[in-house]
Amino acid sequence: MTAMRRYAGKTVLITGAASGFGRRAAERFAAEGANLVLGDIQEEALAETKRRVEAAGAKAVAQVTNVAHGPAVQLLVQAAVDAFGGLDVALNNAGVAHGTMKLVDTDEAVMRRMFDINVMGVFHGMRAQIPVMERHGGGVILNTASVAGVTGAPLLAAYAAAKHAVIGLTKTTAAEVARKSIRVNAICPAFAETPMLTESLMQDGRTQEEMVGRLVQTMPMRRPGTADEIVQAMLWICSPENSFMTGHALVVDGGLTAL
Repeated sequence: MTAMRRYAGKTVLITGAASGFGRRAAERFAAEGANLVLGDIQEEALAETKRRVEAAGAKAVAQVTNVAHGPAVQLLVQAAVDAFGGLDVALNNAGVAHGTMKLVDTDEAVMRRMFDINVMGVFHGMRAQIPVMERHGGGVILNTASVAGVTGAPLLAAYAAAKHAVIGLTKTTAAEVARKSIRVNAICPAFAETPMLTESLMQDGRTQEEMVGRLVQTMPMRRPGTADEIVQAMLWICSPENSFMTGHALVVDGGLTAL
């Protein structure tokens, strides 16, 4: 099947581009003609993502970026302007999770890390991206939240609190910039097969197979999602075909929130 070219000539910025949703998104946006600006704190893995998209014919720049640090995010956005003249789409996708623990066993360091990366990363991203998009007539921002941002998430209090905050930032900002032709949405995946899920599960002392087996029992579809399934939704949310959606948190969860 011939790939669509919805993003031909568009500049797409992706944080968390070294693995998981971010790497797959980079590959899929590249296949649809986008110029890419890639950020992640993992230098070698980020370079590998850049190699992959360039091998597929895309133009790309990559910059090691700690999204918890505002000036670093500003520099990544400036890289988009310097390389391609502006910014059309931004995926604030970088994030981290933690192993399962009760709230009373969650120390401040865990909570602060969840907010420093998952929330402040989105905050820094949007604050840098919006002025550039406004100067160039508009754009699209997509923030990666989680199904844990729309429901309770027992044993994941810090992560859930951070992802609820991401949705709050998304909705508020969408209302603020709607008249500037900037759309802001969030995507809320359930359990999906990514390195972040694997790392989180392995912190609990059980095998990955045991933990995935327990998780999927809570889901009507009885399986985790795939990175491709989540990224397909990202492509649609950000596309010109979806021009009337803003301030929305789209759940992609195998039916989990239908229960």
